[in-house]
Amino acid sequence: MVVSSSEVDRLSAISYNEQNQKAKEKNILVTSGPTYDRLKAISSRLISQTGVFRDDARQWNWQLTLINAPILNASCVPGGKITFYTGIIEQLNLTDDEIAAIMGHEIAHALREHGRESLSQAMAQNAVTNIAMAAAGSYGSAISVANQAAQYILVLPNSRQNESEADAIGIELSARAGYDPQAAITVWQKMIKANQGKSPPEFLSTHPSGETRIEQLSALMPAVEPLYQIAPKPKSKH
Repeated sequence: MVVSSSEVDRLSAISYNEQNQKAKEKNILVTSGPTYDRLKAISSRLISQTGVFRDDARQWNWQLTLINAPILNASCVPGGKITFYTGIIEQLNLTDDEIAAIMGHEIAHALREHGRESLSQAMAQNAVTNIAMAAAGSYGSAISVANQAAQYILVLPNSRQNESEADAIGIELSARAGYDPQAAITVWQKMIKANQGKSPPEFLSTHPSGETRIEQLSALMPAVEPLYQIAPKPKSKH
């Protein structure tokens, strides 16, 4: 880890704020309404369970963004900045349990600092430059570097090991929060169906997909089902 956690969080926050600003300018930033309220309620329940995996996570400056665009994608950058696109919710007709499965998986990447790991590897290979300069440079140069860092944190595929880890933590997180962990399997079934005969949606381009994924998730179910059974459930679900 050649880049500090605080620096990755700072760069991620800059990139996240820039994303939100652009969405606001295009009038596609959603800050209220039924879909936003659904996401907010689910994120609150998941965030309340993050301390099981790391003590400091509950104190993170968690934020939630919903962007009205027909994109099948969702993410959570280091430091707890969650983004969902209406496209993934509407096109896959996601239930609350399925939203929790996706959000739990993305939060798991942030908890385990997979983005920091990818960025550190890129810096070690001299693929990313100017990160240190961005700290001292203008806001414009900071945005440029933050967006470059975001490529490694969000856009490039994670290693299979990191994906498996995020799957395992994600379904435990959603089970502890009172969401059915089986939804992680139905999400991937929907993803595969949506992908048939088309170019892969953005979400699939950074996540290994297919039957192997479903097999691995199925194997994890016996460990998390008991957690779901004893967890307090959300009052209302879609």
